Amino acid sequence: MSVLAVSSLAKRYHRGGKPFAAVDDVSFDIGPAETLALAGPSGSGKSTIARLVLRLIEPDTGRIDFEGADFLALSCAALRSCRARIQMVFQDPLAAFNPHATVGRVLDDPLRIHNIASRAERPRRIAALLERVGLDAGLAARAIHEISGGQRQRVAIARAIATHPSLIVLDEAVSALDVSVRGQILELLLDLQRQERIAYLFISHDLGVIRAVAHRIVILDSGRIAESGDARAVIANPQSAIGKALVAATPKLIRNRP
Repeated sequence: MSVLAVSSLAKRYHRGGKPFAAVDDVSFDIGPAETLALAGPSGSGKSTIARLVLRLIEPDTGRIDFEGADFLALSCAALRSCRARIQMVFQDPLAAFNPHATVGRVLDDPLRIHNIASRAERPRRIAALLERVGLDAGLAARAIHEISGGQRQRVAIARAIATHPSLIVLDEAVSALDVSVRGQILELLLDLQRQERIAYLFISHDLGVIRAVAHRIVILDSGRIAESGDARAVIANPQSAIGKALVAATPKLIRNRP
């Protein structure tokens, strides 16, 4: 059974008084421990799909099934309970967090909101979460704005896994990081996926990153699917015009330099 199945999803907005389709008839699915990448140029609908999947906005038409249930039909109480199983990591964790909150407070919130641990048990859980993402437990006392970008993204991942989700949506989650830190975060995500069997909806414009982490890819163009398939196969030999343009725009690594 798929963790997430999206069918004929559509979302329209108005620009200059005229309607346009931000997402138009998009369908895909993600299995357990699988990474599906959404790629495409700016304005292609990637982030809109992320918000639709999380029900931060509602689609005009289409269906979203999460863990076998009609996600769009859930009541407020059922939706709140279900949100523990679907989490998100944003591009800029400083904007996603209260920058003056401590790391411990950031990680305490999901444990408290979803009744995962008692008040007495939460400090131990927070320390374990920090260690799980490669951070020292003593970091819990630091304010978010006092730690580095790479550390903040690790805290964001720790917050996401605190509720034991089956799906994490990652919206350009490594694009703002230095190359060396980016590699460390990707390795962390892959390790968590192997250990916890988490599915990822991985949104990125970087085909090099996608090739390293994704099993399958969906390439979007103006809200519609231009092509999809095995990530490495599509990137190696794109068939759509937008796929070819994205590959052509990807910097090539120079190997065997003289």
